[in-house]
Amino acid sequence: MKRLLTVQDISCVGKCSLTVALPIISAAGVECAVLPTAVLSTHTAFPKFTFHDLTGEIAPISSTWKELGLAFDAIYTGYLGSFEQLALVEKLFDDHRGENTFIAVDPAMADNGKLYKGFTPEFARAMGKLCAKADLILPNLTEAAFMLGEEYREEYDEEYVRALLVRLCGLGCRRAALTGISLEDGKIGVYAFDSATGEYFSYFNEKLPVAYHGTGDIYASAAVGAYTRGLPLNDSLALAVDYTLECIRKTMQDPDRVFYGVNFEEALPLYVDRLRSL
Repeated sequence: MKRLLTVQDISCVGKCSLTVALPIISAAGVECAVLPTAVLSTHTAFPKFTFHDLTGEIAPISSTWKELGLAFDAIYTGYLGSFEQLALVEKLFDDHRGENTFIAVDPAMADNGKLYKGFTPEFARAMGKLCAKADLILPNLTEAAFMLGEEYREEYDEEYVRALLVRLCGLGCRRAALTGISLEDGKIGVYAFDSATGEYFSYFNEKLPVAYHGTGDIYASAAVGAYTRGLPLNDSLALAVDYTLECIRKTMQDPDRVFYGVNFEEALPLYVDRLRSL
């Protein structure tokens, strides 16, 4: 069985970060090791929450794993909350990257044209340096714009998306996949570029008239989990689009849905069925 390490925070209640990454990656048939960067009582969309920083635990945990000779087939990072965490994760990549270790970075720090609270343009540029260590990065358009130091666009065309992907790979990563891309009404999906082959890939499905918290984390976890399991990367990116859409559909159909996330659990059968033949 493949082993994937995911590095991000955990909310005790709330469907995002580790609380979605661990079950989705496990459902893919991949052992999911975790390194929590912080513990929150709930995620930050709640009106009140507690927060306990675990930055001081990252280096000791990583060092212990190194002493034990533990290896990871993939490492996937989500939300990282400080410059110090970026530096520690960069060292973790160096310490645990084997010859065939796949590294994916979801630079979860912005959306809808704005950085999350507490982040700065300087932090976005530092995130871009971490992305240089990755085999695949999974930013949305806002995150891409901030990492590249350019103005966010709400209106764009395919030429712009392709040029942005080339510039993202110029940060140092091999592949970049822009999430939440919509080039025509009623469609949304992913657009990717492989700098080693010069090939582009895109996949779109239905765009529903709702927005829910945590879908970016769900998408990244589903894509990286499927790829680590053995699905080709482009197929993994497409499956993650379909799975995220199914999560949203299940949530819309549920009269008892919660405000703080989507019913990703109910959509797992679709994800597992698509991976079962591997």
